[in-house]
Amino acid sequence: KDQRGSRNSPTVYNAAGHIAQFWDGRAKDVEEQAVGPILNPVEMAMKDDKAVVAVLASMPEYPAAFKKAFPAEKEPLTYPNVGKAIGAFERTLVTPSRWDKYLGGDDAALTDIEKAGFLAFTNTGCNTCHAGSLFGGREYKKLGLAKPWPTEVKDQGRFDATKDAADKGHFKVPSLRNVEKTGPYMHDGSIKSLDEMVKLMARHQLTKELSDDDVKSIVAFLKTLTGEPAKIIK
Repeated sequence: KDQRGSRNSPTVYNAAGHIAQFWDGRAKDVEEQAVGPILNPVEMAMKDDKAVVAVLASMPEYPAAFKKAFPAEKEPLTYPNVGKAIGAFERTLVTPSRWDKYLGGDDAALTDIEKAGFLAFTNTGCNTCHAGSLFGGREYKKLGLAKPWPTEVKDQGRFDATKDAADKGHFKVPSLRNVEKTGPYMHDGSIKSLDEMVKLMARHQLTKELSDDDVKSIVAFLKTLTGEPAKIIK
């Protein structure tokens, strides 16, 4: 119906490893998150959970598949189990990349500029927030932490979920896995270029002004985090 949501959709790749789901963390895991968009009036817009179950039950393969997946349950095809099934699939969507080969001892997996980019990434302080195996997804940070964001931020972020004034303007730190492929960036999708995103983050989160060469090398490193999930369905 030509409706638009209020936030940019994050990727489901690697999402199961995050501290919580959605930009504001309002869902504790991918299983809880999965059932939200189905009923959201600007997304799939199903009437209610009973309507979802009725549609699935109308296709013979689904009752059989749910019975096989949940054999101990008297009524296997339920809305909570829909979330569990989708979540189980999403947990397979991890994306190992050339960076992991490098960590595993393959020094040739990265080029010299990519290695220099990792050093620039850490020396700038990007790893302060984008840490861990997913390079993010572990905490919430205020947008414009060190220097006010250049445009008005109307979205209150995590405050919408917690109603705690201390959470105003805080958003879940995104994972940088596959960041090359997951633009546009930010909760509102307002930044189209990864180069621009790197410059803005350094400036407003870390008060660092990066040269074009630094940005180029950091982006080269970030591209080493691009990977594909294993195919589980032939």
